[in-house]
Amino acid sequence: MERPKSWMTSGAFARLCGTTKETLRHYKDTGLLPPAHQGENGYFYYDLEQFYDFLAIVIFRQTGTPLEEIRRCMESQTPQGTLALLREQRRRLEEERQRLEQMEFVLSRTIDDLELGTAPDLTPQRAWFPAERLLAIPAGELEGLISPGAGEDEILITVLERCQRLCREYGLQPDHRLGAIHSPGDGAITHLYTRVREGKDCPYCREKPAGEYLYLCCRGRWDISAGYGALARYIREEGAETAGDLYAWDLAGFILSGTEKNAASMLAVRLVGEF
Repeated sequence: MERPKSWMTSGAFARLCGTTKETLRHYKDTGLLPPAHQGENGYFYYDLEQFYDFLAIVIFRQTGTPLEEIRRCMESQTPQGTLALLREQRRRLEEERQRLEQMEFVLSRTIDDLELGTAPDLTPQRAWFPAERLLAIPAGELEGLISPGAGEDEILITVLERCQRLCREYGLQPDHRLGAIHSPGDGAITHLYTRVREGKDCPYCREKPAGEYLYLCCRGRWDISAGYGALARYIREEGAETAGDLYAWDLAGFILSGTEKNAASMLAVRLVGEF
């Protein structure tokens, strides 16, 4: 008896679904997607309508649903059960989307910073910097959280914990590297900050404006006081007109090992007019 034309071999069905015969065999063996027919020759065949069953399995699989859970859903489908499962998968997808966006943000900022870090050491340059959102914590507020006589590690832990708590509280996605904002007058540190993807309605968020910046890279040293001196000297000797705060931030961050030879920091201040 000739098989009906609507019956598809596993090879033809695999090509239609964009998968492999091995995957179909696995789904058959686990009871997830058994072939609809078995011919007199002993071969198994699929119906065209099973393409949509396969598509449903793919959707569930790509959202992280275990095979056993998919099998139970396929065996006893109800509108309510399927709706609940789809809603759960949408929630998982949203969590994954946010995780990937956060990772893309961190990697993009790190790549940009490391590329800036190839500039000659202690040599002022200029470039256009895009606007950035900062989670900026006043230095005075942090001083109130740090115990007298605290060492550098204890201070860093306090700053990081405060940044993480605020990010959780306001749903912010940080890049985890720290920077400092200096007053244009006396050069004192007014805020410590980390960059964030979106500002939202957080009272600690502020914008570092886009514009032409004078910047300088400090490499191979923890102490960047020479960088401040070189930048100030260049501004004075060249008559450069600047506006706003001075920003200092870590370039190498957690990507490079924490040795002084790999240390890299950036100082930048926005320029006014043509320069």
